[in-house]
Amino acid sequence: MRNNDLGAAPTTTALSLDQLPTHQWATVLDVARPDGAEDRELVLRLTEIGFVPGEAVRIVATGTPGREPLAVRLGHTTFALRRHEAALIHVTPGAANHG
Repeated sequence: MRNNDLGAAPTTTALSLDQLPTHQWATVLDVARPDGAEDRELVLRLTEIGFVPGEAVRIVATGTPGREPLAVRLGHTTFALRRHEAALIHVTPGAANHG
C-alpha cells in the first residue's frame, strides 16, 4: 500500500449521464465546458433548462437501437436528449432529493 492511500477518503464515482443505468437516480455534478461553439450553445441550453449542480436526474426510458434518444427526468419534467447531449452532463449515482 502506498503512503498516500492511507486514510484517503472514498472517491465518488462520476460518470456522464449517457452512461447512467435506466431508472437509477443521480445528482448532476456539472456540465462539460466544450471547445466548439456549437457545443457551447448546447451547454448553455442544458443549464438554462435546469441541468445544474445538485439537481436530481434519472433516465426513465431509452430508444432503440443504440439507446437513443434518452428520456431524462429532471424535476417534474421529462426531456428527450441525444446521447451526445447527455454525455456532456456529469452525474454521480444517487440523489437525496428526488420525486
